[in-house]
Amino acid sequence: MSTDPPLSLLQFADGLFPSGGYAHSFGLEYYVQAGQVRDPAGVEAFIRAHLEGTAGPCDAVAVVVALGLGERGELDGCLALDETLEAMKPVAEFREASRQMGRQTLRVAATLTDHPLLRAVSELVEAGRTPGHHPLAFGLAGSALGWPSEAAAQAYLHSTTVLLVGAALRLLPLGQLDGQRVLWAAAPLIERLSREATGKGADDLWSFAPGIEIAGMRHAQLDARLFRS
Repeated sequence: MSTDPPLSLLQFADGLFPSGGYAHSFGLEYYVQAGQVRDPAGVEAFIRAHLEGTAGPCDAVAVVVALGLGERGELDGCLALDETLEAMKPVAEFREASRQMGRQTLRVAATLTDHPLLRAVSELVEAGRTPGHHPLAFGLAGSALGWPSEAAAQAYLHSTTVLLVGAALRLLPLGQLDGQRVLWAAAPLIERLSREATGKGADDLWSFAPGIEIAGMRHAQLDARLFRS
């Protein structure tokens, strides 16, 4: 496998990367069933709220923090960041989704790179001693593969947006062109949020998306569900 940073970043951020993200909508399915998201404009609004309320100020910042911790080999700092992410994800479905995606990302990254810190964190996750949230795993992969912090945050947010657009295409009568338009419209926001994430520390993480969190809680009570969240 090539260890060229841009190529490895493309691989880990690709929609086909086996993190299991395709099984999640992070509350979008509830909004669609409730009739509150019905068209591309609604999907765009949902994605904007998700990026601005939680994925940007919490997860993307955590990616940057994890990347720095990985470069310095700070295992205790990684575990502390993982505990913080666990506490900041109050919705059970969202929390489990982040754990699942992180666990899969760690498995792949540890196998491909044989990086000591990645291997150590992956083993702790498998032993049930730390949750292994996705932003931590993604950032640690970046530290092993030489990704620039802003590019890592940008790729994380882009992959999150691709995941949500993919869910929307399965939930609504939208075409591929509609999906590409939504992705295109999200680019300036992704660029801004990734710039804002760069240089921040663990104390800078925050999340405020009450509408999406309520949708996530209600999603668990739906009679029929296509997605796990």
